[in-house]
Amino acid sequence: SVGNRDVIKPGDVQWMTAGRGIIHQEFHSNEFSKKGGEFEMCQLWINLPKKNKMTKPHYQPIVDKKIPVVDLKGASVDGECSEETVGEVRVIAGSFLGTKGPATTFSPVELWDATIQKKGTVVDLPFPDDFNCIIFVRRGEIDVISESDDPKRVGAQGVALMKREGGSIRIQSAQKNTSLLIMGGLPLNEPIAARGPFVMNTWDEINKANKDYMMGKFGK
Repeated sequence: SVGNRDVIKPGDVQWMTAGRGIIHQEFHSNEFSKKGGEFEMCQLWINLPKKNKMTKPHYQPIVDKKIPVVDLKGASVDGECSEETVGEVRVIAGSFLGTKGPATTFSPVELWDATIQKKGTVVDLPFPDDFNCIIFVRRGEIDVISESDDPKRVGAQGVALMKREGGSIRIQSAQKNTSLLIMGGLPLNEPIAARGPFVMNTWDEINKANKDYMMGKFGK
C-alpha cells in the first residue's frame, strides 16, 4: 500500500515495518505455479516499542549477497579451544562475533541463520544474557545442552525457548547439515493487546486500528 514491489529469491530477506499501517501481499510467480517444486519461507513478527508503534511504514529489501557470513567454530572441549570451522552463521540482524547484520530495528534484536555441517558437533553461540532467545530447527536435529539440566532434543520444525541464564548457548547437532534460525531480543516489558494482524498496547488502541482500517485512514 506504500508502493514497494520486490522479488524475493533464495536466501533473500524482506524486512517490513508496519508502523502506523501497511497492507501487503506475497505470492509466488506464475512460473513456479506451472513447474512446482520446493518452496520454503519463514515469516516472523517482532513487536515494536510503544513509542514507535505509529512510525511511518518502512520496507527493507535485504538480498542474499548483502547478508554477511561468519565461520562457526566448534566449542571448546576440556579446556581446549577448537579452530575447526564446523558451519556458518548468516547475520541478518544484530551481530555475531563482531559482524553486524544489515537489518535496521527499533529495539535490540538478534536474527541469525546458522548451519552446522557434521552430526555430533558441539557449538557455543554467544547471546546477550538479558535477551529472550528462540531456536527454530529448520532442518535436522539438535540437543540443547545446559549445565543445570539434561540435554533436550529438538527435531525438525521444532522450537526451543531458551532460559535467560548466561551469555552463551551450547547446542550439539544430531544430524548433518542441521539448519537453524536463532532469534531473540531485549524484552520490552510492555503490555500487549493483539487481535488479527494488529498488535498494540491497549484494547482501545486495537479498536481504533480496526476503525481506521474500515474508514480508509489506515497508515495515515
